[in-house]
Amino acid sequence: MTESTKTVCPYCGVGCGLEVSPPAQHGKATNRDSQGNPIWRVRGDKAHPSSQGMVCVKGATITESLDKNRLHYPMVRDSLNQEFRRVSWDEAFDLITKRIQTVRYTQGPEAICMYGSGQFQTEDYYIAQKLMKGCLGSNNFDANSRLCMSSAVAGYIQSFGSDGPPCCYDDLELTDCAFLIGTNTAECHPIIFNRLEKYHKKNRKVKMIVVDPRRTDTAAAADLHLAIRPGTDIDLLNGIAHLLMRWGYVDVGFIDECTSNFPAYAEVIRHYPPEVVARQCGISREDLETAARYWGESGRVLSMWSMGVNQSSEGTAKVRTIINLHLMTGQIGKPGAGPFSLTGQPNAMGGREAGGLAHLLPGYRVVKNAQHRAEVEDFWGLKRGQISPHPGLTAWEMITGLENGRVGLLWIAATNPAVSMPDLERTKKALWRSPFTIYQDAYYPTETAAYAHVILPAAQWSEKTGVMTNSERMVTLSPAFRQPPREAKPDWEIFAEVGCRLGFKREFAFANSKEVYAEFVQLTRNRPCDMTGISHEQLQAQGPMQWPHSSKRLYTDLRFHTPDGRARFAAYYSRGLAEPPDPEYPFVLTNGRLYGHWHTLTRTGRIEKTCALHPEPFLEIHPRDAAALGIKDQQLVEVRSRRGKAKFPAKVTKAIAPGTVFVPMHWGALWADNAEANALTHPESCPDSGQPELKACAVQLVPISMEVIVNNYQLQSLEC
Repeated sequence: MTESTKTVCPYCGVGCGLEVSPPAQHGKATNRDSQGNPIWRVRGDKAHPSSQGMVCVKGATITESLDKNRLHYPMVRDSLNQEFRRVSWDEAFDLITKRIQTVRYTQGPEAICMYGSGQFQTEDYYIAQKLMKGCLGSNNFDANSRLCMSSAVAGYIQSFGSDGPPCCYDDLELTDCAFLIGTNTAECHPIIFNRLEKYHKKNRKVKMIVVDPRRTDTAAAADLHLAIRPGTDIDLLNGIAHLLMRWGYVDVGFIDECTSNFPAYAEVIRHYPPEVVARQCGISREDLETAARYWGESGRVLSMWSMGVNQSSEGTAKVRTIINLHLMTGQIGKPGAGPFSLTGQPNAMGGREAGGLAHLLPGYRVVKNAQHRAEVEDFWGLKRGQISPHPGLTAWEMITGLENGRVGLLWIAATNPAVSMPDLERTKKALWRSPFTIYQDAYYPTETAAYAHVILPAAQWSEKTGVMTNSERMVTLSPAFRQPPREAKPDWEIFAEVGCRLGFKREFAFANSKEVYAEFVQLTRNRPCDMTGISHEQLQAQGPMQWPHSSKRLYTDLRFHTPDGRARFAAYYSRGLAEPPDPEYPFVLTNGRLYGHWHTLTRTGRIEKTCALHPEPFLEIHPRDAAALGIKDQQLVEVRSRRGKAKFPAKVTKAIAPGTVFVPMHWGALWADNAEANALTHPESCPDSGQPELKACAVQLVPISMEVIVNNYQLQSLEC
């Protein structure tokens, strides 16, 4: 291959366009990685409407990981105490299908579970839904999006009658006020932030508000930084609403014509006067009033949020309370305005479209809706009643299902739950008890591979063709431009082959991913996410395409997908953290991404430049707290929760609020010693979305003496 390929970045939900060229062109020397593999060249695609030629360090270095530590062949073992042995694909498929059939007929289809990933392409997601929910009759397909965006999904559905972020990236350069809450956009969605920051600097009248207990790079760029106490988001939002109501910044006409349930909401916010809210949130009344005035005086307000809102036992309530502010001020359905959930993963949006959570079906349908089930059954040619009316197990329920024997087979693909799940020691013990685990990934080793009976080599980005949908509903083709290594296969092909061997050859008679996508989009016809005008051929010829085709934004007609066409206000009082601090565990631990790393380091841990940016994990602690405990900068600190413990070198900084500490989420057991953030977190989750409160737990800090560190270091040096 000599020509460059236009594709989409497989990291975060921004969905940046990339242009990738072969390792050597026009007589230039070939760049190689540390293992001698030629490196494909990457640059931003200037024609891509979402990223406009910009690219962050992760996208720029993505090709450096393609040939490192790849899984090449299927391997199996009879028990987790044994070594893996290489087998053929035929042997692996036979073993898997026999085990599925055994569990299906002895325990029932509800004992079969699949845990997928927002790194799937839409075609992978769709075939997995057809296999699990259709042919096998098990709704037990969930994805790591459950840990990422499910609160946003629930919030949109409950407020608007349907999922789908109503905004687009052009709104970043049209707004009068950007309200960022629970998002470190500069590090987690850098290209979105680049667009916003450039616009903000050029337009001094445009205001930026950032709500975060940490003074991140995002907060540093803001006109107003509200460093609220963790768990007080709803207090803040209701307090802003109280002031907007008091000052008359309310769109009465919009409320009367386009919404319902406002009286219940008005009664709630009456109880959030500024003096109470400021005290509860740990901010000044002046800053609270400034935030409300910025919102009220702006003609166009754009809110953005991510994990800091979603990963909460109040996740859905927080999302809906953000939406409430837009509804009370009429800030939706117009340029520069609206509630904008920033998707965490590259194709979490495509997964939502394809039905890739345990309570969803393709085409923005839900399992509990009898008409929705019938529509999908008819389309797939299944008998009525084949799709279960009961939502399947969420990601955490799969873990508890392993504990109580409810789960007889667990199939994990393109994700690493032995690092990313909450209450990690409990998670690992449950995975160890699994009767039969299939693990499908591109890389080996990973932490989860240690808990698998079968491991399957998956083709990844660059090696398979499919589509991804980003946060603004922009669909981009990601074509294959190199061969998968050795015997690796695309995820959808693996799922389809198992389906065929289980007796569903008609249902999986696809020659390529183009045919898979063509079938999938038919299930979106006349649905809110109608993509019937999109195909692989059109994406190849025309470039990225956004749905709906009629408008860049949703709800421009101010009609919503509820039975009466009205958006619904939600009335929530703040409940606070599921595990608040107390005298024994006096600090709140929060966690998050770093700019150069991604999830559990499966890719970025193998790239020299990103590892050099962030060589080790750390613990951010305020100087006041550090002084009280006698902690010095770079001193090793043991962090303990009710579930586990971890060790981090201290980073003493005023960038974190007193009483709160921060650690990065990326490092698992393969990459650092006892530095797993999720060894500390708890599994308490939002009752509506099932999303765990990964963002906050109560901890205590124990400094480890410098002398011990020196002695241990000297001992290790002698051993070497």
